[in-house]
Amino acid sequence: MHYRTGLDLFRPSLKHDALLYDIVLIVGASLFIALSAQLTMTIPLSPVPITGQTFAVLLTGALLGSRRGGMAIILYLLEGISGVPVFAGAGFGMTHLVGPTGGYLIGFIPAAFVCGLMAERGWDRRVLTVFLMMVIGTIVIFFFGLFWLAPFTGTGNVLSMGLYPFIPGALIKIALATILLPAGMVYLKGRKIEPDA
Repeated sequence: MHYRTGLDLFRPSLKHDALLYDIVLIVGASLFIALSAQLTMTIPLSPVPITGQTFAVLLTGALLGSRRGGMAIILYLLEGISGVPVFAGAGFGMTHLVGPTGGYLIGFIPAAFVCGLMAERGWDRRVLTVFLMMVIGTIVIFFFGLFWLAPFTGTGNVLSMGLYPFIPGALIKIALATILLPAGMVYLKGRKIEPDA
């Protein structure tokens, strides 16, 4: 059974207006991710910085749903590749996708899609399922990130340089999302989200 996300409650019924609404959400989410990427902190001896990106990416998937969430990430990456300074530390260019952080950036797409898919099935309604959704999305990002990072750091150093330093921040981001998403649903409590046929 397929559910809509909370933002679909505000989606216009007219096809043209609905398309415009989707475009605004996708562009707005890409800009939100770009802004969150500027919240950076470097880690000694690691080529991967701590940023607010993962929080924004997972939230984007949960709020926009699988297709729009995935498209927002793709748009964000295209912005960065084309020369717009949207990557961490106002970075841009293809070198970010082929460099040490490339796996994390690519991993944003399936992470947002998976979180969006779960949200469409009602996982964004309760604290426990939101927590699990955010954990799963985070694991997806780290899977892609670590797989890509390993040749740059060596398999013996990849966890110490690409995972362990990021666990505290990831837990904080997961906790924030776990609080914010159900709180948002409380706001929408009077507007019942019906499953699509």
